[in-house]
Amino acid sequence: MTPVAAVAVAAALLYALLWLAYALQWAWLQEVDDAALQPLHDYGVKHPGWVQFWEVLCTVFGPAAFRLVGAGVVVAAILRRNVRVILFVVTAIGLSGAVTQIAKSLADRPRPSGALATAWSSAFPSGHALAVMAAVLALLTISAGMLGRRGRLTTIVLGGAVVLAVGAGRVVLNVHHPSDVLAGWALGYLWFVGCLLVIRPVLLAAARSPDGEPIGEAADETPQARDIGR
Repeated sequence: MTPVAAVAVAAALLYALLWLAYALQWAWLQEVDDAALQPLHDYGVKHPGWVQFWEVLCTVFGPAAFRLVGAGVVVAAILRRNVRVILFVVTAIGLSGAVTQIAKSLADRPRPSGALATAWSSAFPSGHALAVMAAVLALLTISAGMLGRRGRLTTIVLGGAVVLAVGAGRVVLNVHHPSDVLAGWALGYLWFVGCLLVIRPVLLAAARSPDGEPIGEAADETPQARDIGR
């Protein structure tokens, strides 16, 4: 089993466990969530600037912002006539909101009672966590061919930091339980892997032969897509 597939299996099991824990009202889930939320709520009430910082961060790096970035990538892909990147971005990033709404409707979990910011719809899973996870992974995947080894490592570290920060921010703001965020990350990863497996995007910067001719789509498929398809 490849690392991508192994993580996907772990993500599916984690999501199933958290969904069942809420649906069956297992006491430990609420106890763990409350233990994290209460001190963050108390601190936020006393420090409005702290709350504002996390609100801004979650907006700047939120789903809407990544959809704008995705729209820019789609334009670039259109100019390069890279149909599979267009489909991949539209699906992985653009449709993640629909996945979120379906998942939320199945759980219908109320928001934490001590929310420090305005948030709509239900809590499980976190839409921010799901959308940002899927978007960051999608953008890292299709941009890999444009960067050297150091550039890829840098973007992976920065992308991971954004995913973690936004997820943490939703808990700090008390608009999500920690388990909502974990479930959002898990489902976001699964959505990304599903899109990767079905669409198999071609890197934005196509590999070329010494005479400048493209080598071909099969050679340019992302390593992740090739691995998971084995």
